[in-house]
Amino acid sequence: MYLIGFLEGAGAHFLDLIGGGIHAYASFAPVPLQVFFVSLAVLDPMVVVLVGCVRSAGVRLAGGVMVLDVISNWIVNWAWLQRNPAWLLRPVGLLPITLFGLFVIATLLPLLRALKGVTLHLSCTTR
Repeated sequence: MYLIGFLEGAGAHFLDLIGGGIHAYASFAPVPLQVFFVSLAVLDPMVVVLVGCVRSAGVRLAGGVMVLDVISNWIVNWAWLQRNPAWLLRPVGLLPITLFGLFVIATLLPLLRALKGVTLHLSCTTR
């Protein structure tokens, strides 16, 4: 699920950047959040690679990215939500990001415990 969610996020951010360049988020986000949303084009694929290589650093990075992503999206959507609470129910946007973020946070510690002591013999494992 991590790989699917972060691949989808990476794709969405790449499409945003292709369509609007580095200012793709300027119409609705303050500069620090714009920088964060642009950085997700790098961070999301990094999570995919690290989690795909079964690295605990990837799980930790996933947790940090999703906490910041959920908070950032709630900040930029807050005004719309106050005007129209049904905005939350859109199938693309705040609801799936929030649900995926909750999933990542809920599975973070169990997944880190499961990875403790795991030794893999995969091509992306270097020790």
